[in-house]
Amino acid sequence: MSKINVIIMGAAGRDFHIFNTYFRDNEMYNVVCFTATQIPNIDGRKYPKELAGDLYPDGIDIHTEDNLIDLIRKNNIKQAIFAYSDISHTDVMHKASTVLAAGADFRMMGVENVSIKSTKPVISVCAVRTGVGKSQTTRKIIQILQAMGKKVVAIRHPMPYGDLKLQICQRFATYEDLDKHKCTIEEREEYEPHIDKGIVVYAGVDYEVILREAEKEADVILWDGGNNDFSFIHADLNVTLVDPLRPGHEIAYHPGEVNLKLADVVVINKVDSANRQDVDIVRQNVEKYNPNAMIIEAASPFTVDNYEDIKGKKVLVIEDGPTVTHGGMTHGAGLVAARKYGAKEILDPRPYAVGSIKDTFNKYDHMDKILPAMGYGDKQVKDLEETINNIDCDLIISGTPIDIRRVLKTDKTIMRVNYYLQEIGNPTLDDVLKRFK
Repeated sequence: MSKINVIIMGAAGRDFHIFNTYFRDNEMYNVVCFTATQIPNIDGRKYPKELAGDLYPDGIDIHTEDNLIDLIRKNNIKQAIFAYSDISHTDVMHKASTVLAAGADFRMMGVENVSIKSTKPVISVCAVRTGVGKSQTTRKIIQILQAMGKKVVAIRHPMPYGDLKLQICQRFATYEDLDKHKCTIEEREEYEPHIDKGIVVYAGVDYEVILREAEKEADVILWDGGNNDFSFIHADLNVTLVDPLRPGHEIAYHPGEVNLKLADVVVINKVDSANRQDVDIVRQNVEKYNPNAMIIEAASPFTVDNYEDIKGKKVLVIEDGPTVTHGGMTHGAGLVAARKYGAKEILDPRPYAVGSIKDTFNKYDHMDKILPAMGYGDKQVKDLEETINNIDCDLIISGTPIDIRRVLKTDKTIMRVNYYLQEIGNPTLDDVLKRFK
């Protein structure tokens, strides 16, 4: 029987995981190539032979998804595997229609086919959209488990934007590890808050290898999800965050709705800043689509050191990149802080943007006077620096999860906005996690 020619459509995350766990050693299939989208500069590379396995001694090419139709037709592709996240159900079906019209089947891989089983207890923290508050939730869960005397290791959803063969399995325990692995701003935003709390984080490309290394030093594994993707590791407890600032999105985006329906616990976050009507809409959808889930309501209060210095100032606001780009938010905690503490003027960065930052504004035109902290490579970081240095402001308010001063070269004063998870009423995460004592 001849092999089935396959394309895997992704964004340097679940696509590689699906290949590793299902297709790498599967002689029924021939993975012709990957296609890439969403993230800058990840196409034009090759999935290296060191990861591709014996069936692919030359590695596998990664093309832009813009060429999908030609790739299907020229390579007699029979199946296109859809493998990326934070995309509306409508847009998923537009992708499916394109694939079907080009002559291939459109396929998604289910949880059980590609989930790895651990020898240790696993808690997954996922979401229905990017920017709901996974990071502060994972930190809160880890804090509770540590108080129980548990050694917790976090495994982070992949962000392999560099040399893939050097990113098979990465361990982050210090700031020096971030520099050693040449982490992008987006990677630092996820790893640094854990390092700040003394938590070891694993990430990379081959999650079978990553999991087995993490198990060696953990009592409990915590899966720290990315975007609105579901866990690569079979979880004993699934925690999913939903966002009343985007009511209805919990059942309108892929694979966020998968996370909603998998959840043992649903955290309705940001109830302090959302309308009660929108909170009720989200709660009703949770109760309808996952009636067995425990629901926790929570807030995301923020703090700013020396907040009184904001009053009367001209400020530039920098926000977490993924949240305000493909996450669709108009702003984040940085802009809220600027307004709350009396900034005289919030400057629009668009007229000063250069290079890839200008391209980002052209692609995502919904943002409200904020600068997304885009940094998917050295060139983009330089563009971000130049954009910032072009702007005449009194100070910068940064709503990113990291101390961006470690990455950017600027003589401007930068004030950080920090935020944390605060449960409202009962039940709480403490109640949920008693089973892990």
